[in-house]
Amino acid sequence: MRRMFVFFLVVAGSPGAGVPAAQSPDAASVVGPPRGPALGGRDLDLRTEEVGALLRCPVCQGLSVMDSPSGMARNMREEVRSLLAAGYDQEQVLSYFEHSYGEFVWLKPPLRGLNWVVWMAPVFGLLAGGWIVARALRAPRAPAGTEGEDPRFAAYVMKARAQVSGPPPQKGSH
Repeated sequence: MRRMFVFFLVVAGSPGAGVPAAQSPDAASVVGPPRGPALGGRDLDLRTEEVGALLRCPVCQGLSVMDSPSGMARNMREEVRSLLAAGYDQEQVLSYFEHSYGEFVWLKPPLRGLNWVVWMAPVFGLLAGGWIVARALRAPRAPAGTEGEDPRFAAYVMKARAQVSGPPPQKGSH
């Protein structure tokens, strides 16, 4: 136990420990050098909220990083903030998180690859449903009171009607 504690102290005190993600070589190796101006103050807060609102929290899954109360979302918000403070633009920050977490991290995935199927499936479903309903409404129907061409079926229907409501009235009798 004591060895683990000493190891932790050595690692925590080593150069580079506690360096924000934006200054780590990992971000630069994934998305290249920062392309935007380094932000600070109110501008940094606003951009952090805008970019964080585009990322999905991996824990809550239905919430953005900005709306989620989870610890992971808090860490992601800080990482977004440090990347923006270092001068990475929105596209680079989103690409960095996509590289780390996959396309799932996008709250609204872009229309590329197979994502277009997910976005267009409801439209195709509505069009197909409308086409089916239109065909059903235009389909020819037998006029009311006719039972079709099969004489056995017509005789069966007449017999069933006679049992329910009595025999049909005779022609010519009042």
